[in-house]
Amino acid sequence: MPLEPRKILIVFDFDWSFVDQDTDRYVFEVNSIHLRRKMESLEDSVQWTDIVAMMCREGHAEGITREQIEHALKILPVHPAMIRAVKRLKASEDPKATFFCLSNANQVFIDTILKDKKLDTLFDRITTNPAEWTDDGLLVVRRKVDPNGPQHSCKVGCSPNMCKGEELTAFLAEHEEYDKVVYIGDGSNDFCPVVRLRKQDMVLARRDRGLQRRIDRDGEKAGLQCEVVWWEGAWEVEEQFAKL
Repeated sequence: MPLEPRKILIVFDFDWSFVDQDTDRYVFEVNSIHLRRKMESLEDSVQWTDIVAMMCREGHAEGITREQIEHALKILPVHPAMIRAVKRLKASEDPKATFFCLSNANQVFIDTILKDKKLDTLFDRITTNPAEWTDDGLLVVRRKVDPNGPQHSCKVGCSPNMCKGEELTAFLAEHEEYDKVVYIGDGSNDFCPVVRLRKQDMVLARRDRGLQRRIDRDGEKAGLQCEVVWWEGAWEVEEQFAKL
């Protein structure tokens, strides 16, 4: 009897993990410097997804068009090595990889970039903040967890809009067990799902960002079990994928 192919789950954060920028900030860096500055001034007092929604409304009122936002997303840097890495692994028969995007960006930003890079069939599921265009070109962005409804119960430090740990646990509960889970992330809000990984799993944590700081500071006392691999450039993710 031939051996069953190994089943692996690839979990990607999006900003500064799959792409080499922060989508929320980059859109306004390209289109409106004063709104980009306003985002910084509000960051300590307003929930981040709400800030993005607010800047979309203000930008729309100032004449920023859907086409301008989409153009910014299409020129946002996605490293060729990352594209090669995911395409090759997606096509592999052994291991057989499922791709799951778990991001605090939003559906429109992610979909626009993936479609432009001809990767719109890469992810088997995308869990992120909902967003949609109105007929007159306003991008409406909402928190995944409605602020007016039941809130998540995370105590690890996830943003109010979503607990990434709870979302990963829910995804795993819906699927047969994977031989290995590989999580690619960079931010402090990636720490919650990472501490839920098993000994045979792996996190690819981008160097010198919030996730590395959380792992260094809190990993041991939080019971972190998985293998930790640091990376700086997408070529190193490609290198690790080739070893799976």
